[in-house]
Amino acid sequence: MSFAVLLLAHGTPNVLGEMAEYLGKVTGGRALPDEVVKELQHRYAQIGLGETPGAEPPPLTKWTVAQGRLLQERLGGTRVYVAMRNWHPYIADVIAQMRTDGVTRIKAICLAPQNSRTSVGLYRRAVMEAAGGLEVDFVAGWAEEPSLIRAFAEKLLPVWTEASAELGRRIPVLFTAHSVPCRTIMTGEASIAGARPGTPMQMTPDPYPVEAKRTAELVADRLAGAGLSDGDWYFAFQSQGVSGGPWIGPTVEESLKAIRDEGHGGVVIQPVGFVCDHVEVLYDIDIAFREIARELGLKLWRAESLNDSPVLTDALVAIAFQRA
Repeated sequence: MSFAVLLLAHGTPNVLGEMAEYLGKVTGGRALPDEVVKELQHRYAQIGLGETPGAEPPPLTKWTVAQGRLLQERLGGTRVYVAMRNWHPYIADVIAQMRTDGVTRIKAICLAPQNSRTSVGLYRRAVMEAAGGLEVDFVAGWAEEPSLIRAFAEKLLPVWTEASAELGRRIPVLFTAHSVPCRTIMTGEASIAGARPGTPMQMTPDPYPVEAKRTAELVADRLAGAGLSDGDWYFAFQSQGVSGGPWIGPTVEESLKAIRDEGHGGVVIQPVGFVCDHVEVLYDIDIAFREIARELGLKLWRAESLNDSPVLTDALVAIAFQRA
């Protein structure tokens, strides 16, 4: 074997007791206050994480492994590996195994479709540090991949149609992607203000917010034939962090209030920055945002995550063989 695909995901703890160590990986070693750790433990507990391992892995791990398995089945003789940036199996460990297995060429695909210095840049650095001597084709972003857009649209259409029928009118769609600190998309001195020591100054804008909104626009375009107009959809950044200065918006909370104030009685949320269920979907949207919507008098629906969508697998197949 010489060529293999490496799927990269964020990683998630397996039990609640790993939360502090896990968050330390996410922050690059910076300890977070106990109340932040406890709050994240509470959120993860709400989506099924316990003090001991469950019958199956946490959702992010479960679905990422499934996506790798489905891709490998479609690729036939090409091996697909799965690695996490912030938890087991770590990127360095998986690439070491790839070396042992005789891999010399890697197509690395980050499962965050939109390119950003904050997330995708850190994945690239981890891969390149571990893959010295190997040939690496790193996919920095695939925000406009046609099969990705089709996969999102196929999940959105039935729930939007059902919700609109229930309320007797077209209801708005709120597309979301994960927020990032404002400084990470800025240039010049602002790009290193409050950053970790050694962070290089950025002289070009980060593509992330543009790519995230472009994904949403393309998904909305696919529903135009079903009646979704440009005035029917909104975009927000979700899950802003609790530290590190201001994070980009608008927030989902602000957007839900604006949608209510425009006279709507419901909203469909579709996160287009994630390709599977995890805490930002199962807790932030399904629990926290649903409660906020209820308090505002809005009914909230969510499009299913892509998870094991065969059309998502189509997208990954297409990417795996680009420039390989």
